[in-house]
Amino acid sequence: MNTSTVDLQRYLGNVTYPANKQDLIKTAKDQKAPQEVMSLLQGLPDKEYEDSTEVSEEVNMRK
Repeated sequence: MNTSTVDLQRYLGNVTYPANKQDLIKTAKDQKAPQEVMSLLQGLPDKEYEDSTEVSEEVNMRK
């Protein structure tokens, strides 16, 4: 499965921004995200994200 940013955001829809990496991981886990999504999130830098666009940009840089 090649996870798109749209797929990723489906599992992060309940996140309240700004959010840190752990907030993103917890939300995705609560939404029962697949392992590929979890791996993408776990690979993100440990910082605060201002919005979903920033998360998507960070993920795209790491693909």
